[in-house]
Amino acid sequence: MRAIEGGVCAAKGFTANGVHCGIRKSQTKKDLSLIFSEVPASAAAVYTTNLVKGAPLTVTKRHLANGTAQAVICNSGNANTCNANGIEIAEAMSELAAKQLGISPEDVIVASTGVIGQPLSIDPIAEALPRLAKGLSETGSASAAEGIMTTDTVKKEVAVEFTLGGKTCRIGGIAKGSGMIHPNMATMLVFLTTDVSISPDMLQKALSGDIANTFNMVSIDGDTSTNDMVTVLANGLAGNDTITGDGEDFHVFMKALNSVTVALCRKIAGDGEGATKLLECRVSGAADLATAKAVAKSVICSSLLKAAMFGADANWGQVLCAIGYSGAKVDVNKVDVSFHSAAGEILVCRDGAGVDFSEEKAKEILLQKEIEILVGLHSGDASATAWGCDLTYDYVKINGDYRT
Repeated sequence: MRAIEGGVCAAKGFTANGVHCGIRKSQTKKDLSLIFSEVPASAAAVYTTNLVKGAPLTVTKRHLANGTAQAVICNSGNANTCNANGIEIAEAMSELAAKQLGISPEDVIVASTGVIGQPLSIDPIAEALPRLAKGLSETGSASAAEGIMTTDTVKKEVAVEFTLGGKTCRIGGIAKGSGMIHPNMATMLVFLTTDVSISPDMLQKALSGDIANTFNMVSIDGDTSTNDMVTVLANGLAGNDTITGDGEDFHVFMKALNSVTVALCRKIAGDGEGATKLLECRVSGAADLATAKAVAKSVICSSLLKAAMFGADANWGQVLCAIGYSGAKVDVNKVDVSFHSAAGEILVCRDGAGVDFSEEKAKEILLQKEIEILVGLHSGDASATAWGCDLTYDYVKINGDYRT
């Protein structure tokens, strides 16, 4: 397996594009994206757990009932949530895209992201769709990635190449996610594409199984979005024997999928609103997986710890505090905590108590862009990883006038 360029266009038969249509006030920011498979594809998705859901999710669930799709259309700048005509707008988006692509509207995945509760006009989308579709290309992933960004500061693209049964296969993806991100799927937008041949049922099994240990382990601010989802299209153009059940090929596919989703998790967490640092909490020695995940999530979600990481303050007591209220059954007298980065590693807590350490060395470690918080529970063999970011002044500035 190796990393490659191309994002959602890396796999055979996929094209993409992104344009500015006028939903967003800034004329320089793209706000409408399209991804297209030249042939119908197996499709799977996971959705936000928020009871308040954007209209596009309702429409997409309906369209994916048969397990197939051929295109994704997504706008940014407006979430199309809590609008009286939201379903009508989402259906119109799929119909307009389908007309340009020569496919059925039921084969279109619809997504929106941005401000909640603001009316969304179909007019700018209708005007832009002909040039959006005309501009589809095998090098269009970056434009599509730009078109789904809101407060993101960088594009998020990943792709890998691997082999199944002697056939070269690829998986790629783009993502948006900077704020309103908290565990329990799906609190971001992620669009994945692959040329692997796999049944819809097994594709859904792969995606649902993967997100439990990847996207569900990301938290920026504790707010679960209303709109977000992860989708995957698999068009089979790689020519491998179709995956219809568990086995070695499914295992290899899962590994490749996971490499893409983990990379996107890190990109999302590192680009949290106002963030200056990527935080990764790695828990080892847990009694079971549920305990490991609960501890990792709790640590990464701690606002006090996130603030301490912003200030490069080795306040390891906040790690213990977060473990203590995680709800996990942990022997706190066995807990070890270390901080690690490109500048080195330092042990700050052993057996639930502080140890002597150099504050100067700790600050040097915590001033780096990527920080690992290593937690050893010494109660078993299970492990888990969660991702987040520091909490900065800019987070409040960004969200203080997000709507206006």
